[in-house]
Amino acid sequence: MSEDTVTTRVVPPRSGVRWRRFAATLGITGIGAAGMVLLTAQGVLGAQFAISGMPFTVTADKLTGTGFEQFATIDQMIPDSPNQGDTGGQIVVMVSAVDRAELTNLCQSISLGGTYLKITAGGEGRPVTARTLVVDGDEVAGNASFGNINVGQDASTLDKVPGVTGNPGVFSQQADTVTITNLRQNNYATTAAVFTLPNLRMRFSADGC
Repeated sequence: MSEDTVTTRVVPPRSGVRWRRFAATLGITGIGAAGMVLLTAQGVLGAQFAISGMPFTVTADKLTGTGFEQFATIDQMIPDSPNQGDTGGQIVVMVSAVDRAELTNLCQSISLGGTYLKITAGGEGRPVTARTLVVDGDEVAGNASFGNINVGQDASTLDKVPGVTGNPGVFSQQADTVTITNLRQNNYATTAAVFTLPNLRMRFSADGC
């Protein structure tokens, strides 16, 4: 499907899109380690390292980007990770990639048990900027608008973010532009070719983002 502009409303996090359930419809949640390697062999930047398995929250007042892709894959923890629980060390995630991104009032926090490590940046009229931003997460919420979007494209044919594609036969979508306001994500990994954070502040806090 291709349209000039598509606008969607994503509901708040507690009832929002659960990408793990979505990915289950693709038949990849039961895949073993060999299958995971096959899925991530296509150059997904976020899968180039073993994830800790500790989720972190990211919020932003607004994200704008050119070149957008999204598809499901599996991230892997180290063998016998203390964070694997009943996952077997594998987390089904939705990869969201943006070629050029700007984020206003970015906040990132991770719970450390009784306290949070909190990072803020991109305020005072100076947004955070990123090149080849790739985020692996299982939940996203906000108000989203896409320009010239294709939904249902084979993930191996994506071409909006250079070097980032999915596995053949995997459902995906891509768009020329993306805008998301009141963004909130539950993530496991983030990578970027370049990440610039004006007014960066990192601290321990009693509350998260």
